Amino acid sequence: MSSEPPPGSGQQPPEDDPFRKQPPPSEGSGSPYGDQPPHGGQPPPSYGGGPYGGPYGGDPYGGGGQPADPLAGMPPLADSGKRTLARIIDMILVGVVVWLLTWGFGVTEYDVDTDEVEYSKSFVQSLVAAVLFIGYDTVMTARTGQTLGKKLLNMRVANLENGATPSVQASLIRAAVLWIPFAFCCACIWTVIAGGWSFFDKPYKQGLHDKSAKTVVVSTGG
Repeated sequence: MSSEPPPGSGQQPPEDDPFRKQPPPSEGSGSPYGDQPPHGGQPPPSYGGGPYGGPYGGDPYGGGGQPADPLAGMPPLADSGKRTLARIIDMILVGVVVWLLTWGFGVTEYDVDTDEVEYSKSFVQSLVAAVLFIGYDTVMTARTGQTLGKKLLNMRVANLENGATPSVQASLIRAAVLWIPFAFCCACIWTVIAGGWSFFDKPYKQGLHDKSAKTVVVSTGG
């Protein structure tokens, strides 16, 4: 069986990626589940082909026959509530750094005079926040699939297509979709919309940033 990811993934994950989705044990060719389909004797559900046009019309490991479940071989999807908590942890950690940097350089979020407090978000502060949030999320996700918040709560980001750690490009797209609107216009409203989407999304529990990067968030146990 070929261990190469399906064409069109945009990434060639290393063979030693410990999180890469592996085919279940099988004897001979055909479906990796042998003669019995998974999911309690029923064929796995078909979602109209592979995720986002991927080659999942059949056996994802090179066999033929049953339509495949892209989540087969991956850990269970992470709970959306835990994802929200992990995101809050990350926002606090990076937000403290943003505040220290902008305070140190004399960039304040509030212009204060003797008569009134004018609430005006600084463009420079927004730019610093966007760069730090995107950089943090991109680097951490591309390295291990985990920000500090996700690591604390035993979760990781994975490619929906093959379960591997996302590439730098996919991690950057994911971070940009989440943090650019947050920093420049919509703040917490956008975070609620983008991240909260996972509470209602079926069947992959994806936020809008996950959809843009074709990723899912899975549990790592513990």
